[in-house]
Amino acid sequence: MSTENEGANVPSEATPPTGPQAPDSAPASASGAQTPDVPPAPAAPPVPGGSPWEQSHAPGGPGPSQPEQTAQIPAYATAGHGSSAAGWGSHGGGGGGGPWGAPGGGPAPKRRNGGLIAAVLVAALVAGGIGGGIGFWAAGQNDTGSTTVTAAGNPEALNRKPTSVSGIAQRALPSVVTIEAQGATGEGGTGTGFVYDKQGHILTNNHVVSSAADGGKLTATFSNGKKYDAEVIGRAQGYDVAVVKLKNASGAPLNPLPLGRSSHVQVGDATIAIGAPFGLSGTVTTGIISAKDRPVASSDGDGASASYMSALQTDASINPGNSGGPLMDASGNVIGINSAIQSAGNGGGMGPESQQSGSIGLGFAIPIDQAKRVAQDLIRSGRPVYPQIGVQVGMKDTGDGATIAQTGNNGSDSVTPGGPADKAGLRPGDTITKLDNTVIDSGPTLISEIWQHRPGDHVTLTYLRGGKEHTAQVTLGQRTGDK
Repeated sequence: MSTENEGANVPSEATPPTGPQAPDSAPASASGAQTPDVPPAPAAPPVPGGSPWEQSHAPGGPGPSQPEQTAQIPAYATAGHGSSAAGWGSHGGGGGGGPWGAPGGGPAPKRRNGGLIAAVLVAALVAGGIGGGIGFWAAGQNDTGSTTVTAAGNPEALNRKPTSVSGIAQRALPSVVTIEAQGATGEGGTGTGFVYDKQGHILTNNHVVSSAADGGKLTATFSNGKKYDAEVIGRAQGYDVAVVKLKNASGAPLNPLPLGRSSHVQVGDATIAIGAPFGLSGTVTTGIISAKDRPVASSDGDGASASYMSALQTDASINPGNSGGPLMDASGNVIGINSAIQSAGNGGGMGPESQQSGSIGLGFAIPIDQAKRVAQDLIRSGRPVYPQIGVQVGMKDTGDGATIAQTGNNGSDSVTPGGPADKAGLRPGDTITKLDNTVIDSGPTLISEIWQHRPGDHVTLTYLRGGKEHTAQVTLGQRTGDK
């Protein structure tokens, strides 16, 4: 898999990226997997009476190559719809309960890893065929009687509790959709979304729907097999959040999933993820919250901009195609939107089309508290709103903080005149080391932490100037839109 990273030399912490950024270092090299030797065929079974026998992206087109960033946060790939996206800090469970709380005629669209799913399914069929053959021959050797033992059924044991994984999955699956996005040029892929309200709004990732946002085709398929055309209502590249709406929701099971509080999540809480990994809709996996407040950056479906999040980290199995799906707690409440994965190695896939490997137990979700706020803005105006402090910071900082650049992009001021940071007395060259009680070790960490807040919130910044530590009270400003 490719884990190229993306980042700007000196992007504004409050200005969402709007296009390809200059790489901070050389692109990562790709590697291919060797084909193992084919083992000899097994010997035929003896005659009676004689003498004494995998991969990780949903269908989609190959994405553009990504520049590599150089910050210390590891690179992550979007767990998404068919984009070969990677990011440079990339792709939650409060509540009570028990310990567990898929196209028509015409030219075929360009799809990524189209052969991958076929290869996996064929492998399963081959294994099943071998097993069936052995079972048939073995049965022929013993025709004196059946040795099968049938266990007595216990109907009560099949009455799963509402708080069991099965109970939660049965309630949630009808509200989770598989999203197919196809761009005007035929490129696209598959992702996931879930019902947000009874008006037909579906919450998902921006990178899932970005290819279909301008003149493309978008569909949402429910667990009952019914497919509906949909349209993008709004999308936020910086947050990697999007809201789509069914064009004709008549008869659709619009039962919104309950939203929890990601701020209440603790490490060790049980998690349940639902999505369409490799296009296999309705897949349910479980795990725990393995970390929280993880600074993560991942590129969108076009690899043209980066998104930032202070993510919930989970070991629930998440693969490309899970993007946009719900991460739920042990009570069945949504605590995050699955968005990105850490993948092991480069080029670990089956064939040159594969740019992403499968799950290694490091998945990242956008906290639902943030995603809910962004969704409300998108439904209300179609445009995202970003809090900002009005500075541009370097992206190569490696653990010592976020340093305000001496000069901004294209010769602009790195501290916006009259902006929140300027009013608070910050200057070029200052290194921000804390936002409230959160340690800031890099530019992306600063961005992801600021974007957890709302415009108008008051925060305390700790910064170094000339080797001395200072603090400043800052009232966050705002920026509307991605462009």
